[in-house]
Amino acid sequence: MIAIDLPNPRRLALSVVLGQAAVTLVCALVSLGLGGTHAAVSALLGGGISSLASLAMALVGFGKNAATDPQRAIRAFFIGEAAKVAVVIVLFAVVLKTMKVVPLAMLGSYIATFFVFWVVLAGGWGRA
Repeated sequence: MIAIDLPNPRRLALSVVLGQAAVTLVCALVSLGLGGTHAAVSALLGGGISSLASLAMALVGFGKNAATDPQRAIRAFFIGEAAKVAVVIVLFAVVLKTMKVVPLAMLGSYIATFFVFWVVLAGGWGRA
């Protein structure tokens, strides 16, 4: 039997969330320098939405009981993805209905957080 060293999925997912939060702060600082406070808040909102959605996925999709059997793991993963999409839709709707944002800063920060996901997966960070 060949053993493969795979990362702990929950830790990997939580490391994505931490990376996304860090990128969000960097985007907010850059936005503050380029566009002022309003742009920085918009960047925090955009990156925050993505980070919270990833956190929902990590907690729901990779819960402690999710890995007890394959069918439960798949079900939890899909429920986690649904929760992630729901969080993104609800938070964007709330933010866009209640606040005036700087679109480039908000969407730029939101998109920048997606790179964290791919970098963490490609680099295998968060191995446990």
